[in-house]
Amino acid sequence: MDKGQTNLAEVLEKTALLSSLSREEFQWLAARTVRRHFKSGELLFTEGDPCHGLHIVARGKVRIFKSSANGREQVLAVNKAGESVAELPVFDGGRYPASAMALEDVELAFISRQDFQAYCMEHPEVALKMLAMVGGRLRRLVGIIEELSFTTIRQRLISLLLRLAETEGKQTAGGIEIQLPASHQELASQLGTVRELISRNLMRLQAEGLLDVDARLIVIKDKDGLSALLTAAQ
Repeated sequence: MDKGQTNLAEVLEKTALLSSLSREEFQWLAARTVRRHFKSGELLFTEGDPCHGLHIVARGKVRIFKSSANGREQVLAVNKAGESVAELPVFDGGRYPASAMALEDVELAFISRQDFQAYCMEHPEVALKMLAMVGGRLRRLVGIIEELSFTTIRQRLISLLLRLAETEGKQTAGGIEIQLPASHQELASQLGTVRELISRNLMRLQAEGLLDVDARLIVIKDKDGLSALLTAAQ
């Protein structure tokens, strides 16, 4: 095995969907798994393409998104190592409802529809986990729809900043330091807007003395003030 490649059996073992399988079962499934590589920016599949099997991220990140006729994008999810990608068509036989692109160089474990469906017939606990996972993704999609329908861009941005402060923030003398997870363009796609509005709203929050902005590096100077803005708008 190349040093730059992951062990497919180990990838399957670290996948939550398959966590109940035995070592022998992992080896059996790994023998029917194909390794795939995609460069950063390369499409795994496009909305409307037929689904031939299950993708599991072994290394890197995969961006799931919808595109409008005028080129606007809405990011639905970002899948990381150990997560499966766009599972639903594996079972319903339909086409992909969204597109997937490598956010960085990506290595995937691929299992054909026929092999995975047969495996689920023999291991119903895997099918039940898949059902729970699809249900969780449906809840997140409903949350995205609710957010896009009932909140402003400013509210969405503040909500993201506060989440990052809680999960990844580093306390410094100047405030809570966070790193935006993507460029302003990518962030705009995640929040359902355009890059200019992300930049404009960050500058407004900086002018109000709530934070300092240096490209993707943000220092939240007044977390309580940000929270108050969000609460007042609800």
